[in-house]
Amino acid sequence: MAPDSNFHSRLVGWFKILLPLAALALLSTLFLFARSPAEEPAISFAELDKLAQEQRITAPRFSGVSDDGAVIAITAATAKPEPNESLTITGPTLSLAAPDGTQLTVKAGFGTINTANQTAELGGLARLETSSGYVMETEGLTADLTTGEITSTGPLEIQAPYGDVKAGKVTILAASDGTGQRMDFTGGVKLLYDPTSRSE
Repeated sequence: MAPDSNFHSRLVGWFKILLPLAALALLSTLFLFARSPAEEPAISFAELDKLAQEQRITAPRFSGVSDDGAVIAITAATAKPEPNESLTITGPTLSLAAPDGTQLTVKAGFGTINTANQTAELGGLARLETSSGYVMETEGLTADLTTGEITSTGPLEIQAPYGDVKAGKVTILAASDGTGQRMDFTGGVKLLYDPTSRSE
C-alpha cells in the first residue's frame, strides 16, 4: 500500500500546482476577451488645427454643423497633417444630413481638409448619392464645411429619378427658403428624360 499512497500524495501535490495555474490562465483569458476598444470620439472641425503635432491618424472621424443646421461628418482610412494647415486623407467618406431630412453621401479615393478656411476637397473619382434618388460621379468635389455647400470640380454624369443628366458642374447648397438642399446644374446641361423611371 505504500507505493499507492506515495503516488496519491504526488498526484495531489501536482494538482495543487496545476489547478491554480489553470485558474489563472482562465481568468487572464476572460479579461482579455472582456475588453473592447472604446469608440473613438468624433473630432470637431474647429479642433483640426490641434492635430498638427500628430504624424498620422488612423480611422479619423471629423464632424460639425453648417450655418443652415446641416450635420456634416467626414471619415477616412488615414489622415496626415501637412505644414500648410491642412490634412491629407485617404479613402474619405463625407455625409451630410440636412435639417429637412435629406441626406447625401460622397465617397472618394483621397482628399484634403483645409483647417484654415474649413473646406474639404475630395478626388479620385468622387461618387455622390442622395436620399432623394440622385447618383453622381465626377473627378472631384469641394465642400464648404461652414456653409454646407458642395461643388463639383469637373463635368459629371447624373442618374436622376426622372432620367440621365450630363452637366459641366453641379452646386449643392442650402435653399434660400430653408427647405433643405438645392442642386444647380450648369455648364452645358444635357437631359435624357425617361418617364418610366420617374418616381411617384
